[in-house]
Amino acid sequence: MLIGLIVACEVAFWVVLVAGLVARYPLRRPRLGAGLLVCVPLVDLVLLVATTVDLRRGATAEVAHGLAAAYLGFSVAFGHSMVRWADQRFAHRFAGGPPPVKPPRHGWARARYEWGQWFRGLLGWAIACGLLAAAIVWVGDADRTRELTVWIGRLSLAMVIWLVAFPVWETIFPRRARA
Repeated sequence: MLIGLIVACEVAFWVVLVAGLVARYPLRRPRLGAGLLVCVPLVDLVLLVATTVDLRRGATAEVAHGLAAAYLGFSVAFGHSMVRWADQRFAHRFAGGPPPVKPPRHGWARARYEWGQWFRGLLGWAIACGLLAAAIVWVGDADRTRELTVWIGRLSLAMVIWLVAFPVWETIFPRRARA
């Protein structure tokens, strides 16, 4: 059931985001659009409450509980930049705004960009691991929360791989502009 809720929250995130942008640009209702965009984080709140209630009722933590924490952490860390990304494209397409900003493709600018993305990911990791640790302490039963502990390890490993594969790699071997 929780996996379905995670999928529903992801769909709701994009539906509310697109509704806010449609109201803001094609419908030319900026206040309504801003109101809808403010509601985007409420989708995350629904998922947090549902996960908490499920664990509080005595459920044994499963992959879905860890996935929910990861989704929440990275949604908080990257949510604003995703909204900005979509807003730039809508403004360009429907309001005559400037072309969307693209990330640098090569050189030290690309390396700095990758470091910025990784640090944003580190924030998501910290939030997700904080939620997982809080759930482990709150439930207080190591047998029921073993999967949450495993998720902390998974997320940590993913962050190390991301660190080496992107920011460190781009710093040591920066891409060069083609002639």
